[in-house]
Amino acid sequence: MERSSSLNPRQRQSDLARMENEVFDVVVVGGGVTGCGVALDAASRGMSVALVEQRDLASGTSSRSSKLIHGGLRYLEQFNFALVREALSERNLMLSTLCPHLVEPVSFLYPLKHRVWERLYVGAGVFLYDLLARFGGSSLPRHRHVSKSSALELAPSLAPAGLTGAVVYWDAMVDDARHTLALARTAVSHGALLATSTRVTGMVIEGGRVTGVIARDLEGGRDLTIRARSVISATGVWTDDVQEMAGDHGIDVVASKGVHLLVPRSALDSETGLILRTEKSVLFVIPWKDHWIIGTTDTAWSLRRAHPAASRSDIQYLLDRVNAVLRRPIAANDVIGVYAGLRPLLTGESEETSRLSREHAVVVSDSGLISVAGGKYTTYRIMARDAVDVAARTLGAADSITDRIPLVGADRPADLEKLCISRPDLAGRLGDSRFIRAEALYAVTDEGALHLDDILTRRTRISIESVDRGTDVAAEIARVVAPELGWSEVDVAREVSHYLARVEAERDSQTRPDDRTADAARMGAPDVRLGGLD
Repeated sequence: MERSSSLNPRQRQSDLARMENEVFDVVVVGGGVTGCGVALDAASRGMSVALVEQRDLASGTSSRSSKLIHGGLRYLEQFNFALVREALSERNLMLSTLCPHLVEPVSFLYPLKHRVWERLYVGAGVFLYDLLARFGGSSLPRHRHVSKSSALELAPSLAPAGLTGAVVYWDAMVDDARHTLALARTAVSHGALLATSTRVTGMVIEGGRVTGVIARDLEGGRDLTIRARSVISATGVWTDDVQEMAGDHGIDVVASKGVHLLVPRSALDSETGLILRTEKSVLFVIPWKDHWIIGTTDTAWSLRRAHPAASRSDIQYLLDRVNAVLRRPIAANDVIGVYAGLRPLLTGESEETSRLSREHAVVVSDSGLISVAGGKYTTYRIMARDAVDVAARTLGAADSITDRIPLVGADRPADLEKLCISRPDLAGRLGDSRFIRAEALYAVTDEGALHLDDILTRRTRISIESVDRGTDVAAEIARVVAPELGWSEVDVAREVSHYLARVEAERDSQTRPDDRTADAARMGAPDVRLGGLD
């Protein structure tokens, strides 16, 4: 069933009403990249689909990644060739077919410190990486070896002391939140129903089998029952919680915190991104519009999952690692934005999160709940396909076709131009950001934003790209979108107050020495949605 891909408050209410009155082939729990991928896969096979998400689309891990679409060089060291090849194949598919308007190539320079053995070792690894990519139809340039002088020409900010040369290779990058949004809108265009701010609080179990979910509309405060022939949980670090609702425990997931910093382009002079070895893993310096993203950390996290906090120690760790190879160190006051996300990792024999599995698992509980967890952002489509395959066996649906479905969103600039023509006041820039007022309004009329935080953090990236983190334009944006969302002056003031409190709590948490004190500081700002969230 084809329908418009637009997401807005009126459609949300209509979809919620239908969710109460229909029985679906599949109910998807979770609006991250995997959940939206599941919704698209199922809907494009002709299944009836309803997706519910407790906050906003991509509000968790799927908006807080390293923004890379890649195979993962470090997995070659773990001899996980199958994962790397699979991820590279998906990378190539996104670049060529699925979303070339969202994914773009990016080069990385790997500095070498040792003259012979390191060049041979790294060169062999990158050669194998390129070879695996070729099997998947890569069109990216091949890696190349460069001398010390050439490395310094490409990246003048590198400290020459200890540098012997470099290897340059190519991967891809994406705005993860916008990609997840495009997935959701594509699923909707294939007939899927979607409701954010809708939290699953329990399972409908009849005859020992899961036959639906009980959910709460966090905007209106009412409960509803959504019935389905199959329920698929794609809830990341909440996987265990949802399994317990069904009376089962099939997948063990632990959370690993990854922190990223944004600094201005002027902080580092380089024509290419950087990839650096650390004692635990690797560190990326990634070109991002007018900024660099520096990340990431990899530490166990057992505190609050909705809003993981970055501590002063996390920030200093990243600065220390990148400054070790730079002529001029990046200072703490150079940092413009900070964000932290949680990787849902499948438990293994080692307690070190950097060694836990990045492969995914699909498990069917005794009650019939299908859970999918683990994996990498890059392999979301494979995860979604495998989960829907399980449901399809009992529903009799066709095979997956998502490897041939381009994602919506390429026409967005034209839509914004039309808005600005009809309303010239929307053409003005939002503060000193790269975004305009029309993008804030479009976020509500077509992209499903329900709150100020949704706009500042995920539809735009003002919350991490602006020095003030969006506080200077919060009130302006709230007034622009208020008529479309039906906000009164009281509502506008509440939304702005919540956002300012969130920024203040995050800034406070980033001055704290460790996870526990940082988490306590971040808890000072509850979620704007009804009742707050864990």
